[in-house]
Amino acid sequence: MGTVYANITLKNAGDVINVQRGLLPEQDIREIKINAVVDTGAVTLIISEAVREKLGLEVRKITTATLANNTKETCKITEPVEIRWNRRTSVCLPWVIPGTEEVLLGAIPLEDMDLIVDPRNLELTGRHGEEPVGIIYQVQ
Repeated sequence: MGTVYANITLKNAGDVINVQRGLLPEQDIREIKINAVVDTGAVTLIISEAVREKLGLEVRKITTATLANNTKETCKITEPVEIRWNRRTSVCLPWVIPGTEEVLLGAIPLEDMDLIVDPRNLELTGRHGEEPVGIIYQVQ
């Protein structure tokens, strides 16, 4: 399978909340439009240091991550980011991995937005059609 990309918008989720509370004008939301690599092997959203700085995200935690090549890297976990793809949104805590240049859209935000990879057309698609579907499982 080839590489799948998705045009997404990343917004500082704190800014979005401050706009909703009337504390910040909408035009002051820090955001970036970017062509991300869809990486179902990545757990969450991976961003570069440059993206973190552009969005004004503070570091919440420093942790160690095991990368795909089995090396360990010290990385930063930041404040929340709102991810938008078409009419779908997700909020997550992105990881900043040293040396990363591309944004990786990982499994948790993909699942949260009800998206899957269409391997034939090398694109994202809704798991349950064009409109996002929230699925709640009831345990009996």
